[in-house]
Parts: sequence; structure tokens; C-alpha cells
Amino acid sequence: MTGFALHLLRHGAPERPGLLLGRTDSAPTMEGIAACVAQARTVGAERLIASDLRRCRLAGEAIGAVLGRPLAVDPRWREIDFGAWDGRAAEEIDREAMARFWDDPDANPPPGGERWSALVARVSRAVAGLEPAPTLVVTHGSAIRAALHILCGFERRPIWSFDLPYGVLVSLRLWPGDAPVAQITGLRP
Repeated sequence: MTGFALHLLRHGAPERPGLLLGRTDSAPTMEGIAACVAQARTVGAERLIASDLRRCRLAGEAIGAVLGRPLAVDPRWREIDFGAWDGRAAEEIDREAMARFWDDPDANPPPGGERWSALVARVSRAVAGLEPAPTLVVTHGSAIRAALHILCGFERRPIWSFDLPYGVLVSLRLWPGDAPVAQITGLRP
């Protein structure tokens, strides 16, 4: 059985940095889009997918135009929903509530927000739907963490220690089957 490359590209810098941008549909900067296009040129993807939120979709559209690839938009690759905290700066959120969330995002989701397990289930469905071809997904930090949890077996607690800056590219080799498994083949800022 042969595997295929799965590249997870975090969107470029948003116009409103420093906020908890879960479902808040903030646009990316032009520099953020350019950074994503530069990363995409290096991977040779045959399939291109993006979250439906503008900070990913606009980068995906630009990448598709440059590479001559059609873009599939898939909301399952969205960021975690921060609920009542969405669109707010972390400093505006109760410190203890925020600490409980980062410590255990499944037991302590933001008010009205999404649990870690719901994010993992959503991204699992997206991964299961991938066709076995070199694929680039323009997505969000939490969705990348969920994919690493699913595909590489990283536990929830240490996965939050991964630094995933805007425009980072995480490359995996994916072997499909009953339970897809992957290995990390690259991490490029």
C-alpha cells in the first residue's frame, strides 16, 4: 500500500490579530495570503481544500489561481468555536476560565463554544473523506492539532504545546485504511 502526502497549512495572519478567532470570519492580510501561496508552491499538491472561513478560503482561492487547481471548500476544517469568547482578546476573558479551557478543552469549553471532542469528530470526518492524492488543506491551528491527534496519536494535553504560527506548513504521509495513520514529514514556518 502506498501513502499520500497531506499538507496542513495554517492560514496567514488575520487583519485582526491577537483575538480568539474561532468562527469570527476575519479576513487575512495580503501578506498572510502571500505567505500561504509561497508555502503552497513547495508541496506539489494535486487537491486543494480550505475551511470556509475567509482567512482560509481567500488564501485557498489565491493558491488555486497560482497553481491552476480547483478549490474545494469544507467547513469541517474550521477553527474550534470559541462561543462567547469568539472575537475577543484573551486578556478580556476570565483568567481562571481560560486556564481551565486550555487545561481541558473538552470538560471546560468556552460558554456556548465547542468541545475538543466535537472538533476531533468533525476533523476525523474530513480526514476520512480525503481521496488518496497529494492534498493541501488551508485550515486553522486547532484543526491542525485535531488532525495530529487523530493521525499521529498525540494526546490532547501535549498537542496544545505545538507552536503553529500563521502560515506554518505541517506535512504528513498518510496511509489510508480502517484507521488512517500518518507520520510527520515536515514542519516549516
